[in-house]
Amino acid sequence: MKRLIAIVGPTAMGKSRLALGLARALDAEIVNADSRQVYRYMDIGTAKPGLQERSSVPHHLIDIVDPDVPFSLALYQSLAYAAIEDILRRGKQPLLVGGSGLYVWSVIENWRIPRVPPDPRFRRQMEELAATEGAESLYRRLQELDPEAARNIDLRNVRRVIRALEVCQATGAPFSEIKTKQGLPFDTLIIGLTCRRDHLYQRIDARVDNMIQQGLVDEVRGLMERGYGFDLPAMSSVGYRQVGKFLLGETDLATAVQQIKFETHRFARHQYAWFRLTDKRVYWIDTDEEDAAEKSSMLITEGTRKR
Repeated sequence: MKRLIAIVGPTAMGKSRLALGLARALDAEIVNADSRQVYRYMDIGTAKPGLQERSSVPHHLIDIVDPDVPFSLALYQSLAYAAIEDILRRGKQPLLVGGSGLYVWSVIENWRIPRVPPDPRFRRQMEELAATEGAESLYRRLQELDPEAARNIDLRNVRRVIRALEVCQATGAPFSEIKTKQGLPFDTLIIGLTCRRDHLYQRIDARVDNMIQQGLVDEVRGLMERGYGFDLPAMSSVGYRQVGKFLLGETDLATAVQQIKFETHRFARHQYAWFRLTDKRVYWIDTDEEDAAEKSSMLITEGTRKR
């Protein structure tokens, strides 16, 4: 049976580095599963693989839309399946790589995603409610309508909370029930990278410092000059939002950098809600104790799979 290999886990764990090494060894191609790397002009803040890396190993679903173009989970899923099928048809090995839980599991579990179009009026109402009563009021409403969806959505992610409420309102059913799983035409090996929490935070902090040195401030300034506002979902990403406040004179750079680190720590914790260490389908590699490349190669060679 055809096989998909997925590399998952929290941010800053080295998923892209591991994927590049495996891709070269397996004659594989990488399918991006990071919800922010699909956007053009957002390179440093998303830790996007560089042009040299992407020229040495084919990458799919990177730089495919501008930051102001709506990009849905349903669209991602359809594009990911098309890329995976194309790779398999050419006799190559697809590697699904990223830390966006929604994207990863929508592909691996073959979700039937409701094609519910945006309702601008409903969204405005919810945004006004969040502004007057706080994001917690929307989250409580979601908890009442769909407790399972609420458990997997960060209450601070107002946009995603509103989307779940929008689906409930349009279909009359909980989003988590509509998002059914249908089974895939290929086997899946899921490799997860993890480490001690304090070591993860150190990795994150070092990455943020490196992003600043690489020119994240100039990247955000360039996006602003192109006319992309911070009301866009893409521009609300961690890193871009905080640097934007600095460029708008609302905070100093040192404070912005510290906020990026804090918010990325929080984001990494939330990623573990999507990729649980107790999930028997995932072969977890503790990078504090094992060599990720060596262990992954062994798993792939053995062709084992957790069921």
